[in-house]
Amino acid sequence: MTDVLYTPDALRQLQQNGSAVLIDVRSEEDFAKGHIPGAVNMPDIFTYLAETSESGLASLQQKFSSLFAQYGLDGSKTAVVYEDALHTRYGASCRGYWILQYLGYPKVGILDGGLRAWQASGGTLTQDITHPAPTQFPLSINHALMATREDVFAALTNPSIKLLDNRDKVEWLGESSSPYGVDFAPRKGRIPGAVWIEWYSFMHTQDQEARFKTPEEIRALAATRNLYPDDDIIIYCFKGARAANTYVALASAGFTKLRIYMGSWNEWSRHADMPIEDGVPRASVPYRPQQG
Repeated sequence: MTDVLYTPDALRQLQQNGSAVLIDVRSEEDFAKGHIPGAVNMPDIFTYLAETSESGLASLQQKFSSLFAQYGLDGSKTAVVYEDALHTRYGASCRGYWILQYLGYPKVGILDGGLRAWQASGGTLTQDITHPAPTQFPLSINHALMATREDVFAALTNPSIKLLDNRDKVEWLGESSSPYGVDFAPRKGRIPGAVWIEWYSFMHTQDQEARFKTPEEIRALAATRNLYPDDDIIIYCFKGARAANTYVALASAGFTKLRIYMGSWNEWSRHADMPIEDGVPRASVPYRPQQG
């Protein structure tokens, strides 16, 4: 993970070389109170709700390639994304990392431990605003990272593709529709056939800081749900943030066939023709559509 997770010291080295664009995904209010010197604020990375239709993906690509261009990402600089800590904004820094990968950006990482690790290492904060020179973003879509709603529906009857739900327990149990509120989405439940590992489980948390578990620990945890490094896995949550956190964890443990269903439950639950499983979870079995 040395090419993904940047320690505070590694980030300082990038900054000294003038080769980093630091992206803070927290709210505008938190950013204004204090941020890492030189950082720019992009809360849209966390708040954006994606649709995986053709037009929805085009909108996502246009929106974020434009935002990143405004912040000077021209392909030569390394984008380093951070939040308070890896577990505090539902994996938003990992979502930023994954979006940049999906858009084909060549140099991107995550501040390991987030802002809390930066401060714990003696890093200072500022309220000064940085204004990078806009540039041309090198858009080159990596379609292999994205699962659409149609891809997930097709996976329901394809035993070679595994679905991983990593939402919070109340969402998996169908007690809440989202982190935004119990009834934010129109339906509660799960995508049929998915297995569940709560996203927090891939991290060790201590003193309000989170770190990913070791590759060995991650593989052992995944194996309890019959998930292995060579499997074709689609991860979903509510909107793709927690799924991105799990994506980074699994990738660090050698899983190579990973996709994120970016629309996730927010999109799936709003389409009445998409099947759901609700109530008390049963043993996960492949979905088979009714005949006739």
